[in-house]
Amino acid sequence: MQLLRRQGPSQIQFWFIALAIGIAAGFVTVGFRFAIGGLQGVLYGHDDLKGIQAHAAELPWYWVVLVPILGGLIVGQILHRFTPDARVRSVADVIEGSALKEGRVEIKEGMASALASIVTLGSGGSTGREGPVVHLAGVIASWVSSRINADGITGRDLLGCAVAAAVSASFNAPIAGALFALEVVLRHFAVHAFAPIVIASVAGTVINRQFFGDVSEFALPMGTSLDFYVELPAFLMLGLVSGLVGFALMKTIFWADDLGTAVQAKTGLPRYLRPAIAGAMLGGLAVFFPHIIGVGYETTSAALSGELIWREAFIFAALKIIAVAITMGGRMGGGVFSPALMLGALTGLAFGLIATALFPDQSGGATLYALAGMGAVAAAVLGAPISTTLIVFELTGDWQTGLAVMVSVSLSTALASRLVDKSFFLTQLERRNIHLAAGPQAYLLATFTVAEIMRDKDHSRPANEDTCWELVQDGLYIDGNATLEQAMPVFEASNAQFIPVVTLGGEDSPPELWGALFQVDALKAMNRALAATAAEEHS
Repeated sequence: MQLLRRQGPSQIQFWFIALAIGIAAGFVTVGFRFAIGGLQGVLYGHDDLKGIQAHAAELPWYWVVLVPILGGLIVGQILHRFTPDARVRSVADVIEGSALKEGRVEIKEGMASALASIVTLGSGGSTGREGPVVHLAGVIASWVSSRINADGITGRDLLGCAVAAAVSASFNAPIAGALFALEVVLRHFAVHAFAPIVIASVAGTVINRQFFGDVSEFALPMGTSLDFYVELPAFLMLGLVSGLVGFALMKTIFWADDLGTAVQAKTGLPRYLRPAIAGAMLGGLAVFFPHIIGVGYETTSAALSGELIWREAFIFAALKIIAVAITMGGRMGGGVFSPALMLGALTGLAFGLIATALFPDQSGGATLYALAGMGAVAAAVLGAPISTTLIVFELTGDWQTGLAVMVSVSLSTALASRLVDKSFFLTQLERRNIHLAAGPQAYLLATFTVAEIMRDKDHSRPANEDTCWELVQDGLYIDGNATLEQAMPVFEASNAQFIPVVTLGGEDSPPELWGALFQVDALKAMNRALAATAAEEHS
């Protein structure tokens, strides 16, 4: 172990580590699913995630209201005690860890978020289980990276292995799991990362199949054939509609989060009560529309099977957006993947029922539109057209309708990516002033602190101290704890060759001069980082 920590793993060792991480992430994912079902069984008397909506409709109304409130109270206490900001960690934090933290994610906060998500989903929260599982798998990878003292490239690859295994174990989708890790988390398709990620993804799938068998998550009815070229324009239109629906879901979630924060600040509401209020709202809505409870696989299956009429599909889709916004805006647990699948299936079915009614002789079944819509809305939300398309195929086991799904996914992703910052996750990060959507040339500046790059007063070629103090008197200086992301605009605005680096004292204390940040040094650091990133992405 000491040798491994000093020198890092060899390629063969790394593959075995990837396999171990894949197995561990697979077991964690399966355990997470069983934990949700077990808690749901205790609270609702029904542990099947696909049958909870029908069962909840038969329960007393007061119990349907009370259970989410109780869940919200527990979630609030968990997040209040174990996270600094009372916020659930999910896929966005994994992407941040990959880009900015050498493949590491927060461990204590991640464990608390997983527990909060189990409580949320087990008590009727209207989100998905995949986001928290992805972060929980990232916790495993982060622990391993710390144990072997992994560098940035190795840490990111291990994080990708964990994510791939979690997604593949969650959906029984090994191909999509591997591509999701590459497309969404690592955000590149480097050859050196492909083999270990595939190994981990396959391991996660094997663990899933040991418990649930080799079955598709959803069953499609027969007769979903495409009437080929004549019907393709309809799927192009469905792609645009799905992009708008995905945008509506994202925008509503962000609006609900902002509204909840504003109300909390204005009323002085303790942050640990915010999830309970969201639970009360969900419970009230579930009394009349129990289909919003939980992950939503039962309603998704009904949409894919064509068991809903147009009016039901439209109303259920609108209510699902509201329910997801309440859950996530209320700072409860869970992710956005499963809600996007459900919303997409409902959107596609509603669109398909209209299209097939208008042109019955030139169209296939409405359920084909539900399948395409499921992929299109999910791709728009996740910003992952390749892996989402494959997830839809692997979820349903239907590989004959690929053309329709691909056409819809491509249009929806293209439209939604222009309405938000590329995806739901990257927009979440942008709202926290973490700029990853623009690529490495934007976010790498944030990885360097001024103190790392500056020349101190003992440097062989320091800045003139008198000139530094003159610039400080003119208001041109920067704090040593700032990053190059903050420093570069100062260079651009001032056209200065260097900026004094100071620590400001109190009212009675003068500032302390640390040294100076030279523009040429900042540019050299940036060039080295860009070269290292390009080398990693093309290795």
